[in-house]
Amino acid sequence: MPRKVGVYKPSRRFRELTSKVEKDKLYSLDDALGILKGGSKKCKFDETVDLAIKLTIDPKQADQLVRGSFSLPKGTGKSLRVICFADGALAEEAKKAGAVEAGGEDLAKRVNDGWLDFDVAIAHPATMRYVGRLGRVLGPKGLMPSPKSGTVTPNIIQAVKEFKAGKIEYRNDTFGNLHISIGKLSFSKEDLADNVKAMVEHIRAIRPPTVKGSYIDRIHLTSTMGPGLKIEV
Repeated sequence: MPRKVGVYKPSRRFRELTSKVEKDKLYSLDDALGILKGGSKKCKFDETVDLAIKLTIDPKQADQLVRGSFSLPKGTGKSLRVICFADGALAEEAKKAGAVEAGGEDLAKRVNDGWLDFDVAIAHPATMRYVGRLGRVLGPKGLMPSPKSGTVTPNIIQAVKEFKAGKIEYRNDTFGNLHISIGKLSFSKEDLADNVKAMVEHIRAIRPPTVKGSYIDRIHLTSTMGPGLKIEV
């Protein structure tokens, strides 16, 4: 007898939230945040609020890729674990600035051996001679330092402080989408709205010159346990 496959049954809270949502409706940012924050039953954890932006870029074209870093005006509500590749006294300064680990070739070897207990890796340009070899380890995890994302920089102390304070990295996926966490559901509507508006304006400002016609196709807002809402910003 073929094995019976279980059927996913949405939670009562999710069903109540989706009952308030019109599938094809374009919501104002204020209304969308009101729906996400107005759940009848709160989760046992502070849900993350995510922004999904569908771009009209061609991800196969190198000159149309959208990638970088940005400091959200109200932060992310999460303290990131930052490591820093730096030599000598710079490594000690990076630790004082908030890096959980800092070092040169010794830290690179530790990462190469499988240690990945961090969220962001920052590297001084002088260390790229050995950090560059970590691409096969850090690349698939989206943790490889890059000048475009602001994680390869001579100003490592400033970079450590910024990422600890909530600076985020983003990059389009293979379908031209951006997935960005813009705060926690416990944030006020005003703070979440400020983060959404600032992020969208930033993405507009870095539009690749080779993209013709429309650039941002659609935007959705959702929380960890909530429905997706198409919004107008």
